[in-house]
Amino acid sequence: MKITVFTALILTLASPTLACETVTSGEMTIENAWSRATIGANRPAVFYVAITNAGSSGDALIGIATPAASMPMLHQTVVTEDIASMPHAMSIPIAAGQSVQLAPGGYHGMLMGLTEALKVGDNFPMTLTFQNAGDITINVEVLSIRAEGPDCESDGQ
Repeated sequence: MKITVFTALILTLASPTLACETVTSGEMTIENAWSRATIGANRPAVFYVAITNAGSSGDALIGIATPAASMPMLHQTVVTEDIASMPHAMSIPIAAGQSVQLAPGGYHGMLMGLTEALKVGDNFPMTLTFQNAGDITINVEVLSIRAEGPDCESDGQ
């Protein structure tokens, strides 16, 4: 019994809340990376994250890569005459001293060609490629299909 309780305690302490993870590289801070569970592997998934550029010059997110999907792409939700579309975004500008949210209804990552269905509680790495800052990798937590975002303690996101 003591081993079971001890093991459970260690696993709880060693398992951070990934969606609330923050990664800083140079002037870029990446945090609150999350996705939604999928019905199956043949349906696309989404990727959301908060990006802050604390530098004195602008940068741009120019790509994403993950072993969870064979075709990850940047998209933007655009509404024209009450009709929504999600065209491919070649880049997402991040002005100096500003933050950008990849979030429902705006910029987001589309993960097509999933290697397997995403289930609540799963996580996977995502590498963000910036024009100037280069590659930054963060862990992405899979939340409920109905999730609106991660429940993080910081009130800044």
